[in-house]
Amino acid sequence: MTQANARAGIWLMVVATFIFAVQDGISRHLAESYNVFMIVMIRYWFFLFFVVSVSRIRNGSVMATARTQQPILQFFRGVLLAFEILVTVLAFTYLGLIEAHAIFAIYPLMVAALSGPVLGESVGWRRWGAISVGFVGMLIILQPGFKVFSPYALIAIGGAVLFALYNLLTRLAAAKDTAATSFFWTGLGGFVIMTIIGPFYWEPMAGPDWWWMALLCVTGASGHYLLIKAYEKTEASTVQPFAYLQLVFASMIGVAIFGESLPLSTAAGAGLIVVAGIFTLWREQVAKA
Repeated sequence: MTQANARAGIWLMVVATFIFAVQDGISRHLAESYNVFMIVMIRYWFFLFFVVSVSRIRNGSVMATARTQQPILQFFRGVLLAFEILVTVLAFTYLGLIEAHAIFAIYPLMVAALSGPVLGESVGWRRWGAISVGFVGMLIILQPGFKVFSPYALIAIGGAVLFALYNLLTRLAAAKDTAATSFFWTGLGGFVIMTIIGPFYWEPMAGPDWWWMALLCVTGASGHYLLIKAYEKTEASTVQPFAYLQLVFASMIGVAIFGESLPLSTAAGAGLIVVAGIFTLWREQVAKA
């Protein structure tokens, strides 16, 4: 890995996280007026087109990319991610971007905590300590506000749990399949399940909102493309800590566009979660080394 590649990978990750934050803001805007099932379904229609195009360009054919020894696992991963997106967009609507993202940032620590029982990985006391610190940070976010007594905070926590499980299953699938194969099945699984469910929730969409919907699809595809390029440039361990910038960018959008506030308790709790998450990523690399 050269220093130039590492720098390029980091910048690609930073831009990708900004695009994903914009995507989250558009998702919240649309979900305030339209059913979330329809929004996610249209996203997956475009996303599958993007996945198929990438498969043809990189591997010459879709069938070569789709070939897998574990189709049930791969398909279930895609379904799981689709439901995670549904839940998380709902969290944006009920909690706002800032608080939802602050809670959602706990997912890497959930991955570390569940990697033992699910993947059989060894989790040392240092990582358990970081996991504990992260969960304290989440309690700091939840406790001062009235939302702790409502189901809304549980929506964001549920999204984090689903995304953590998706990440664990992705690690499991990586033992036999390439990243390109997993990426293809991510799009296919979500497309199938949302096309089955979504039409029952179809609503007429106003003309200007179709432009927002188109921008949502484009940001989703371009963000994933930049993410792929970032991982091609350098190791995941180099760029992964910068994924936390999505919390920063989403908070800026929440304050500037949606008039959300950033309480000191939310900032402090999110800070603890991010520090604990970065430490956990570092310890995983040390353990692998």
